Amino acid sequence: MYRAIAANKRNTVFIIALFIIIVAVLGYAGSIIMGGNPLTITIGTLIGAGVYTLIQYFAAGRQALAISGAREIQKADDPRLYRIVENLSITNGMPMPKVYVINDDAPNAFATGRDPQHAVVAATTGLLAIMDDDELEGVMAHELGHVQNYDIRVSTIVFGLVVAVGFIADMLLRFSFFSGGNRNNNNNGGGNPLVLVLGIAALIISPLVAGIVQAAVSRQREYLADATGAMTTRHPDALASALTKLGAYGRPVRRQNSSMAHMWIADPNKPGLIDKLFSTHPPIAERVERLHQIGGGF
Repeated sequence: MYRAIAANKRNTVFIIALFIIIVAVLGYAGSIIMGGNPLTITIGTLIGAGVYTLIQYFAAGRQALAISGAREIQKADDPRLYRIVENLSITNGMPMPKVYVINDDAPNAFATGRDPQHAVVAATTGLLAIMDDDELEGVMAHELGHVQNYDIRVSTIVFGLVVAVGFIADMLLRFSFFSGGNRNNNNNGGGNPLVLVLGIAALIISPLVAGIVQAAVSRQREYLADATGAMTTRHPDALASALTKLGAYGRPVRRQNSSMAHMWIADPNKPGLIDKLFSTHPPIAERVERLHQIGGGF
């Protein structure tokens, strides 16, 4: 487990480096489209993305809560949920995270924050309605597993960077279409239309690459959080039962943003066949099978 936590911290550096490369590609593609100095525009894009990512590192958690419409609760507001989170925090020797509830019939939950000292767990009213106490404990143990394993830090950074890449690509694409790609500028790709086409292709492909990275980062973390939650409660079958319910009763979350899809315990979009290729979550059936295997080991 400690090796997994250390790997997550190393992966944070790797992910940031990968996104820096993506942003640099966007900057260079933008210089082709706008016909400016490639070095100047690329460096400017990197600096802008770096400042944005730093802001997002501290603000992405609050942004995710705002996007989902979550509201903070105290023990008196929902004693069952609050006490379960409180007891699990004591069991793990972790600081008590803030607890939020989302008024949404779609059963789901997520954790966010920078580290265990600034963590938040959130659950929908739909989740609270269909889970018994053991199942709810399993779900919250899973979310606290994300906190314990520092997945929330990686998820927060990925959330901010995916938004940044999407924003930059969208801005440059709009510029290329509405300004005519600055076609009258002799510096525009050296007048080579192939270079211009490649630049536009880079703007389109970069957000897709960012989404693939987001999905790859999330899938293994879901397996790890499942295992961590099962080890905490010593009752993996309860989490397996909860996941089965999420698969049976799951529906799209009303206030959803694709950039935070990887934060939820179950895919909040109910994707179609093609979308599943880029899904941020492993199949629920595989997660349930792994939990049953863990249960056989107790």
